[in-house]
Amino acid sequence: MAKKVTRIGVLTSGGDAPGMNAAIRAVVRTGIFHGMEVYGIMRGYQGMIEDDIMKMESRSVANIIQRGGTILKTARCKDFYEKAGRQKAYSNLKKRGINGLVVIGGDGSFRGAVKFGQEFDIACIGIAGTIDKDIYGSDFTIGFDTAVNTAIQAIDKIRDTMDAHDRIFIIEVMGRDAGYIALHSGIATGAENILIPERKTNIKDIIESLLEKERRKKLVNLIVVAEGDEFGGANEIQKILHENLPKAEIRVAILGHIQRGGSPTGLDRLIASRMGYHAVECLLEGRHNVFVGILNNKMHYIPLEKAVKNKGNIGGEWMKIVKILAS
Repeated sequence: MAKKVTRIGVLTSGGDAPGMNAAIRAVVRTGIFHGMEVYGIMRGYQGMIEDDIMKMESRSVANIIQRGGTILKTARCKDFYEKAGRQKAYSNLKKRGINGLVVIGGDGSFRGAVKFGQEFDIACIGIAGTIDKDIYGSDFTIGFDTAVNTAIQAIDKIRDTMDAHDRIFIIEVMGRDAGYIALHSGIATGAENILIPERKTNIKDIIESLLEKERRKKLVNLIVVAEGDEFGGANEIQKILHENLPKAEIRVAILGHIQRGGSPTGLDRLIASRMGYHAVECLLEGRHNVFVGILNNKMHYIPLEKAVKNKGNIGGEWMKIVKILAS
């Protein structure tokens, strides 16, 4: 029989993502509604180790749903990789009677939660807060929709000057290990080529296509590349293309951390609120050490360990769509 969870901690860890505040708000207010005590842990696992923990009330999360970033802040924590660090974190939770933990973050955050849950009597629930959408077991991750829309708005603006000057533009978006932002923003902005880590890029085909378009005087071309593409990002792609198309005007725009910020979209606010609510419901129902996701618009629960071991997969249909629509 699982121990009843009466006091919960909530933290945000890893890279920040728009919508994290909405998830925090949902966890706090759902927990309080059910008579739980809820504690906010500052700066992720680092704050847990340093005892930077505060009790939260309903008013603690007022007027935050529209804000990007995270009011609990976030940090990378090397000390949590060590048993001594995790033991210290556990002691800080234990002295407050906290026996449930909601972790809002990505793959690395979940790895820490899996290890922590295996070693100590703390029930852990994972909510995917990452703009990369690279977590297995959910159609959505908090922050992805906002990041894609931010990229689309920036690319639309760049396309105006690209058209005016007959240029090739290479836009680099975030995605060290996952190409979802590049894929979605590229399709939505009519990119001729989309380069992602999950697919091998045939650079010769791109060069030949651009040379053929140059002969037809179609000089405007948009290439969207994820930062983790095999060639090393937009600047490296520019060097290769410039060597093969010396007459072409080729420009690079790296969108960078602008994609992490900003007010979350309606979709990100809704899924964050829904996931935060169900994370607390899971603890109440005795579903411990699980990942809360949404599949086909229904709540989907899998062991947290499974979410860590598996990766989201970009299907071949997406790349077929890219090829046909860009022709």
